Amino acid sequence: MVDNLLMFTGTECHFCREMDPLVERLEKEESVKVTKLEVWHNAKNAEFLTKVDKIGCGGVPFFFNQKTGKAICGASSYEDLRKWALGK
Repeated sequence: MVDNLLMFTGTECHFCREMDPLVERLEKEESVKVTKLEVWHNAKNAEFLTKVDKIGCGGVPFFFNQKTGKAICGASSYEDLRKWALGK
């Protein structure tokens, strides 16, 4: 399985923590893997975020699908997260 679904997150980000149950549900229901990359305390991940953030989100949570190039800025609904992950 290719890790093409990325969630950029911050350790103390409450919006990120709110998205965790939706990400876990997505992984279970759709048999996908979302790789979480912490950016507030990891400079390498923060630099990677600036490279893939073509929509100018500038914050977390930020979801990026490496296969489709689609992104979600901020918290979202489960249905939007599912569409993002499945490339719809």
